[in-house]
Amino acid sequence: MNGQQQSLRQIWMVSREYGKLAGAGGVKDVVSQLSGTLARWSGHSVHVVLPRYGFMDPGELGFHLLPDPLRPEQALSFEVDLNYTNKERREHVRVWIASQGRLTLYLLEAERFRDKQDVYTYTAKEEALHPWQKKGEGHVDYFAMNILLQKGVLDLMILLGCRPDVIHCHDGHTAVLPALIAEHPGLRHYFRHTGTLVTVHNAGKGYHQEVADLSFARASTGLPKRVIMKSRLDDCFDPFLAGAATAVMNTVSENYARELQETVEDSLTGWLGHTLLERGVLLEGITNGIDPDEFSPVEHEKSGIAAAFDPLGLSTLAGKEICKQAMLQLVSEDGKLEGIRRSGHLDGDLSVPLITFIGRLSEQKGVSVLIGALKKLLGKDLDFRFLLLGTGSHYDEEQLVRLAEQKENRGKVCILRGFDPMLANKIYAAGDFFLIPSQYEPCGLTDFMAQLFANLPIVHHVGGLVKVIDGKTGFTYQDQSVAALCQAIDQALYLYSTDPGAIRKMQRQAVQLILERYTWDMVSKKYLQLYEKAKARRFRVLFSGDESTEKHR
Repeated sequence: MNGQQQSLRQIWMVSREYGKLAGAGGVKDVVSQLSGTLARWSGHSVHVVLPRYGFMDPGELGFHLLPDPLRPEQALSFEVDLNYTNKERREHVRVWIASQGRLTLYLLEAERFRDKQDVYTYTAKEEALHPWQKKGEGHVDYFAMNILLQKGVLDLMILLGCRPDVIHCHDGHTAVLPALIAEHPGLRHYFRHTGTLVTVHNAGKGYHQEVADLSFARASTGLPKRVIMKSRLDDCFDPFLAGAATAVMNTVSENYARELQETVEDSLTGWLGHTLLERGVLLEGITNGIDPDEFSPVEHEKSGIAAAFDPLGLSTLAGKEICKQAMLQLVSEDGKLEGIRRSGHLDGDLSVPLITFIGRLSEQKGVSVLIGALKKLLGKDLDFRFLLLGTGSHYDEEQLVRLAEQKENRGKVCILRGFDPMLANKIYAAGDFFLIPSQYEPCGLTDFMAQLFANLPIVHHVGGLVKVIDGKTGFTYQDQSVAALCQAIDQALYLYSTDPGAIRKMQRQAVQLILERYTWDMVSKKYLQLYEKAKARRFRVLFSGDESTEKHR
């Protein structure tokens, strides 16, 4: 660690999500927990930059306006070039800052960000004001938002006189940044000792942040035409391909990296992984970590659950049973939930296994397979209860609502539309089994969260979900089909009814494996190695003089 501490003094991260400030998926947890872990280690100064969205109140969140280094009595503000096709233009930016020890957070405020009431999609409030901004649809100016963030953070570093050792770019929203550094003369010289790492959190179609209008891509980024044309995937400008020319690339599990570059599963990405490999870019794989303290049933008040329990203990989990009872009461016929739309309810039978699901209702998450399996299992009149928390496509929501409201499923199925992190913890703690039937899954964090609350996952054995070991830390199935998922659920229910001791052993083993392999203290060491690789690659490029053809393996 001493060598890494000496050569990696300053680490910057750029993201559209961060912890409780702004999030829509697992990216928020990865960025906040990784940066927090690195900042705790002596010698590392960590800086994180994200937009200041309209739903944020910086003052209430503990931020203040960043003073101008040249005129400390004034707040720092600057203009960022963001041209449209055939129109040169700039956008005004100012910066909010908050410090937490060696971790510094920045919010870039601009009208384009301030107008948004959600990270990636329009809200009902926005649709009411502007009918064309349909609730749940992505922002029409998503690409401009991304470029403004990336150009803004580079300008901020220059104005502050910061020359990071490495810039960690999270997902397609920030993947153009390495190309900006490499291709703009002033940036190329200023950041000549700065390595860049791009993490692909999700390579699926629709997650690349690509743009079909190549003229707009060139105008807004300022990149040369040769870079725009070389960065095409399916005739769209692809940020991942742009960044890969000069950055080190990784994705969020070893198996997902393998699937993208060695199997036909890469068809789900539009063949991004294979295209990268053809260009000599090897995707590294680092399975995401988790902070067990953030999801600890031992500290029940912090987690917001009804009672404490220790999955690693040798005794039965009396506290978990209390949590289950409290959750069943909350979703009973007379139960009340604030800010959540409920369909159906659950009876209060504690002896019946509770199967749970928390997540987006989408094709990627395997919701059609989930619905098919529920219909089949409920038709067999198996003794279980099902509780779901999530939102997504209107079609999937309606299917689940109809299932919950069928007379024969009364008291057996409850669908909660919405999301609340404390409510999620209550469901993790109450559940006996947790379904993750994803079609593909780059890493998966909900399996960790469920395991930490002694809720055994039942997963499609794909991508990062291969970390669930069948019969030891959860249950797995191979084929993405209703029949395969039903069989895995049958096995779990059978073991629950016939061998509670085996279930208890699996609960302990699941948490033990997380503590041994998947804490951020363990995982962040692997990221430090990638940071070193990124910095070394930048050093080699300086002396080779040919950034466009440098290969990294």
